[in-house]
Amino acid sequence: MSAPEQRGSTGAVVATVFAGIGTVGVVVGGQFAAWLGEQLPLAEGRAPWPWLWPVTAVAQALLIGVPALALALVPRSPAVRAAGRAWAFGALALAVLGSLRAVPVLQQELYLALLAGAAAAMAAVLRRRAPRDSPAPGGVLFAAAASLACLLPWVWLGALGGLLETLLAAAAALAVGWLASAVLSASFWTPYATAGRARLVTLGGLVAGVALTEIAAGTGASGVQLSMLCVLPPLAFTAAALHLWSVRWPLYALAAFGPLAFVDPEETWLILNGSDLDVAWWATLAALLTLVVALLVGVVALVVLVTGARPIGAAPRRRGVAAATAGAVLATTIVGYAFAGQPGLHGDRLFVVLREQADLSGLAQLTPRDERVRATYRRLVEHADRTQAPLRAELNRLHLAYRPYYLVNGIEVHGGSAVRAWLERRSDVDRVLLSPLLRPLPARGPMLLPAADAPTGPLWNVELIGADKVWRTGVTGRGIVVGSSDSGVDGAHPTLANGFRGGDDSWFDPWNHSRVPTDHIGHGTHTAGTAVGRSPTGTVPEVAAPDGVSERGGNPIGVAPGAQWVGCVNLDRGMANPAYYLDCLQFMLAPFPDGADPFRDGRPERAPHVLTNSWGCPALEGCDLSSLRPATAALAAAGIFMAVAAGNSGPSCGSVDDPPAPYEDVLTVGAIDRQSRIASFSSRGPSPLGPTKPDVVAPGVDVLSAIPGGRYAELPGTSMATPHVAGVVALMWSANPALIGDIDRTRRILRDTADPTLPTFGTGGDDDCAGASNVSGAGVVDAAAAVQAARAVRSAAPGR
Repeated sequence: MSAPEQRGSTGAVVATVFAGIGTVGVVVGGQFAAWLGEQLPLAEGRAPWPWLWPVTAVAQALLIGVPALALALVPRSPAVRAAGRAWAFGALALAVLGSLRAVPVLQQELYLALLAGAAAAMAAVLRRRAPRDSPAPGGVLFAAAASLACLLPWVWLGALGGLLETLLAAAAALAVGWLASAVLSASFWTPYATAGRARLVTLGGLVAGVALTEIAAGTGASGVQLSMLCVLPPLAFTAAALHLWSVRWPLYALAAFGPLAFVDPEETWLILNGSDLDVAWWATLAALLTLVVALLVGVVALVVLVTGARPIGAAPRRRGVAAATAGAVLATTIVGYAFAGQPGLHGDRLFVVLREQADLSGLAQLTPRDERVRATYRRLVEHADRTQAPLRAELNRLHLAYRPYYLVNGIEVHGGSAVRAWLERRSDVDRVLLSPLLRPLPARGPMLLPAADAPTGPLWNVELIGADKVWRTGVTGRGIVVGSSDSGVDGAHPTLANGFRGGDDSWFDPWNHSRVPTDHIGHGTHTAGTAVGRSPTGTVPEVAAPDGVSERGGNPIGVAPGAQWVGCVNLDRGMANPAYYLDCLQFMLAPFPDGADPFRDGRPERAPHVLTNSWGCPALEGCDLSSLRPATAALAAAGIFMAVAAGNSGPSCGSVDDPPAPYEDVLTVGAIDRQSRIASFSSRGPSPLGPTKPDVVAPGVDVLSAIPGGRYAELPGTSMATPHVAGVVALMWSANPALIGDIDRTRRILRDTADPTLPTFGTGGDDDCAGASNVSGAGVVDAAAAVQAARAVRSAAPGR
């Protein structure tokens, strides 16, 4: 070779090295940055940009594809040209497959079907120009063992979705494996094979790893591709050792099947992984374990290939070793899945909203309160039984599992896309919502809440709304029951144990079926503590001198420490769906013993008076804007007061949009800090349904309350503000029982007595969000003024 040719060859190699490093950096860095860019608006309660992933995929493909195309066309070196071609095809795969991520994450079945079709079509085009392969039995066995070894972490740590979703994940994985083997065909490996077996695996493996990085970046819904980036590229070294037997595609396919089938993409989002070791953590662990396994398999393949007189699997004796290895790994995979994993199918369900909802007219006129709740319950149940009968009969005939609901006239059905299409064609069905179901985890992580010291004096938030002034008049909430629908309640916490109503109908856990009040997250314990928590010694304030609460009573953490509470778990790992929210709301309308039938065994006379609801049901959890509207209307008709959180999507205007916050018949609560400034995160109106929202604001920044294990923590959020208002209503109704059940008058008093003179934060004046009322509502809730006004009500409105 002449000196100029040698310099040109060296320059081409150097350019290839820099191009490969740049490709990996652009792909990995860009994918992670785009994923974070998607998470930020989601964390603020805004919809992600639908154009984000197509733009990212095409931009990355152009940045890495142009240099790759130059390498494929210009240099004379066969190895460099092979690298350029593979990287150019990988860039094209990234552009096409990555753009499919524009499909909404809740439509996972559609996404997987499109992924399978697109990858298979590209693979078919590429294979037309590639020579036919002839697999060897020994290589197939070695590839099977390597593939199953890479799948083992996912079998152990992940969980499958529904049947159709799993089948489509398998089809997509096969198509991606076929595409990867078409990009890295026999013609790609030939220039590296001529340099010897060691360079084939090392140099060829590095070049192939870059191409697999591009393909991995385009494979999987948002978040899943980050795991795929740890899974596919390391397999390049094993693929290099297997290239003579053309059995690389099952290696890629089984490895891709792990993240595609065993990870639910919406469960990897940051908003669902902020306080516990959830799916994102386990998926990352599985991906890293797969990376280690893949690299170890590559080292073994290299050692066997380099030291052996004949290639892997060619000698009969080695075929036996390969067969025994494959059998052992297969047995380990099966046993691991059955005993260490989460076997079974855990797919999302469907929530069917029927066209005819119950007529609630006339219920508000009934009296007394218990009769009003009983009549509401009877009317809802009878209506649901009658109108659901034809659909239930069809579901029974088709052997489809289902669960009926009456608070919203609907049925949760176990089924996928085909069942959904059938349901949507029925004349008695209004619409079909997705009811996402969390997949099980290998283990729960530790509770990640910042602990604080127990309170030793009056709490600023209690004093700010004047609850301590009410206690001095002898009103602490006695005689009122507050219902908490949340992540649960630690019933053994000193501030909450004595306030639990007790009996066999005061606790319901549809998620984990716990028999006693329990909280794995801490959110529900915190909110319940703010509503009804007693002092750290479990006592309630006593009336003392006008200047304060008696020392024996201590300093409660709750606004209505004399009230009792009942609880229900509607959030598990910070997420729910329409069915779980209704499970708890139905329990609040008509409590029932554990294991009983809500339709037949409800006890409406045991319904709590006031509900504190520090949750919202966004589209991610399957709700649309009106999905829970019949439920809140029914509870209001029954005379049960609902305080709900405005949400933490501020300072954006129009961010009070997750049900039930926008509804007219609930009292929606925003958050302030200890200087009475609107919290920047507190959601603003105007409401998409018309009413001014929020209704009032309350302390919601660094609020001290109880968390499980007898501990305390300061937490922010409109979740923390909402139980203040529920506690104030408990004080009002305790001070004047004639007001119990009078939702309209209670709401009016709360708004009329709220303090409107508060500074704002993050707003420029009344013009922002179409007026200050859409930022702070009527103002800061004032417990003392509200109770005074409640006492002035001489007689109840009709129906009390």
